[in-house]
Amino acid sequence: MSEPRHLLSRLRTLRAHGSAPLSALVRLVASELVSEVCSVYVQRPGDILELTATEGLRPDAIGQTRLRVGEGIVGLCAATGSVMNLPDAQNHPAFAYRPETGEEPFASLLSVPVRRSGRTLGVLVVQNRTPRNFTEAEVDDLETVAMLVAEMLSGSGAIDGSPEGLAATVPRLFAGASLMAGIAVGPIVLLRSTGPVVRLLAEDPRAEQVRLEQAVDRMQRGLDDLFAEVPNTGRAADVSASREVLEAYRLVASDAGWLRRVGDVIRGGTTAEAAVQRVATELHDRMRRISDPYLRERLADMEDLANRLLTALTGEAPRKTVPDGAILLARRLGPAELLDWHARGIAGVAIEEASPSGHAAILARALGIPAIGSLRGILDSAEQGDHAVVDADDGQFILRPETAVREAYIRAREARSAKYAELATWRDRPAVTADGIELKLMLNVGLSLELPQLARTGADGIGLFRTEIAMLARGSVADVAEQAAIYARVLDEAGDKPVLFRTLDLGADKLLPGTVVEEENPAMGWRSLRVGLDRPALLRRQLRALLLAAGGRHLSVMFPMVATVTEFRAAKGLLQAEAKRVRPAPETLRIGTMLEVPSLMWQLPELVKEADFISIGSNDLLQFLFAADRGTPSLYDRYDFLSQPMLDLVEQLVAAAGAASVPVSVCGEVASRPLEALVLAALGVTTLSMPASGILPIKAMFAQVDLRSFRSVLAAIRRGGGFGLRESIATWAREQAIVN
Repeated sequence: MSEPRHLLSRLRTLRAHGSAPLSALVRLVASELVSEVCSVYVQRPGDILELTATEGLRPDAIGQTRLRVGEGIVGLCAATGSVMNLPDAQNHPAFAYRPETGEEPFASLLSVPVRRSGRTLGVLVVQNRTPRNFTEAEVDDLETVAMLVAEMLSGSGAIDGSPEGLAATVPRLFAGASLMAGIAVGPIVLLRSTGPVVRLLAEDPRAEQVRLEQAVDRMQRGLDDLFAEVPNTGRAADVSASREVLEAYRLVASDAGWLRRVGDVIRGGTTAEAAVQRVATELHDRMRRISDPYLRERLADMEDLANRLLTALTGEAPRKTVPDGAILLARRLGPAELLDWHARGIAGVAIEEASPSGHAAILARALGIPAIGSLRGILDSAEQGDHAVVDADDGQFILRPETAVREAYIRAREARSAKYAELATWRDRPAVTADGIELKLMLNVGLSLELPQLARTGADGIGLFRTEIAMLARGSVADVAEQAAIYARVLDEAGDKPVLFRTLDLGADKLLPGTVVEEENPAMGWRSLRVGLDRPALLRRQLRALLLAAGGRHLSVMFPMVATVTEFRAAKGLLQAEAKRVRPAPETLRIGTMLEVPSLMWQLPELVKEADFISIGSNDLLQFLFAADRGTPSLYDRYDFLSQPMLDLVEQLVAAAGAASVPVSVCGEVASRPLEALVLAALGVTTLSMPASGILPIKAMFAQVDLRSFRSVLAAIRRGGGFGLRESIATWAREQAIVN
């Protein structure tokens, strides 16, 4: 193959003489890369890839040969964003035969996705008669060429499959996932990635390397200034309570691996800007194929950093004025970007690709910004200045709402503010039902920046401290001293209120970088306590840190994903052994288990002899009981906690544990839902642990309930059987004006 600098120079010359036709482009690429075929497939509306130009295939196939995204080798390349390097393409399982192309003589095939600003515009393909694998250098050359081809395709009118013909005034509703509850109504501000790199070729690679190093230094100093300003702005007091997320971001920024790769690309003859964009695209494609949601969230961090580095290379972009009540729309959003925009006064955030465990979501909750994620297609459908509604209470995003709808949401936002002002009066009141039954409402937290919620909500304690969240945020498991400092701060903040620490619940959808485990069903695989028992040194370090943090105070520790009493005994034994070596010893040491795996229900007599307390993890228990992966969208609402099997299970557990004087709590998401909380209390679960947003509403709800009377109502509803338990309970609650 030709040197990529020579090819890029010829392509640049071709463009300099006007709008270069794709036919001239493929002839040039085929000639320079010594390939018998070079073809360009362009993505059209409806996820269709159309053969738009070719050198070597039959000319009359142009405009006639079409493949769906995901169909054939070319479609698979577009769908996955992966390079396809095949010595015998026609015998590949994905090969889709198109006789009109006349490609039968060509055995080997190399296809590269043509991408721009994170979007696939098409696919660039070269083919040869000789069966062979293209070398790594040849693949690298073609990927470099694809960068320039992307700009040419964009200029020629290629699109990436976004909807056509949608009037800019038509309202649209998008369903998403709530990242931080709340309502925002206002004009849209679009956050798009930086524009295309204009200058691709470098005359002096050494000078470009110096430019890169200087830009990295400016970027790092800019991050230092941004993070240092956070406590002084008065707008982000919660963030100053913890640096876990920001320090994790800083670690990614200074990681030598991706910067070294940028330097390698520069030495191939590209400018520093082109090298940064190239490496960012490579990282994007690699991380997009990772199934773990947390690791995919790191993609937002990388894109944020790449954009910052490009800005440092090209000069500071002018800061846009943010209109009052503005809603930020982004494909992905890094934590530094969110802090930037928060300081400029945005009222809400909508993100195409984000999950509740991501850095942006964690900071949105800390900053109190209504935020919604998992909104496919919003960025392609919206225009700067369009009005929108973020309804993060119900997981909805409304683009260009009708005037009446917008006004209704403004009223709802005002009513919501008034409601929360009223609920705030419940903060210092005890959680007690109308007939005098006392309950404990506790918090689920995972970062020290969430600890102020204890005072803000008046919660009775922390019923679930997720120790793995801080480790995920920093990207590694901290050493004993660092862990002990984190746990000690939690106990300090809680004061006399109880704290239940859950040991590291890693695996499934919570993996640290470098620990991806290939499993067909990771939720039911090597995770949580199984990892700890197989790697006892890791578990011992955490247990030692917890004991040191206690410093003679009360300590409660629970183990997740326990499937057998034997496993629980083994974990308990490790903790007791460590407790003999740490001084001062805890004043009391309570050791409990999560009940997430149904097999424990057949071991209750032994379990209640061993456990000091039991906490129901409703999310995992529900998915394991009904064999329904909670990460599968089509199964998300199919199985209900308020169903006969689940209520029978809870009732049986409460009876067995109560007979042995073992406390039972629920620390899953259902504890914050009014109907589920009501039913759990009626079944005898009077300790509920939930997100901070649920504490005051649930406390106010219980104050209206005569729980003893509801128990007889619930018993009658359950005797009726069938699948209408939720509807029947909801009807009763509405009639009693307990829930809306």
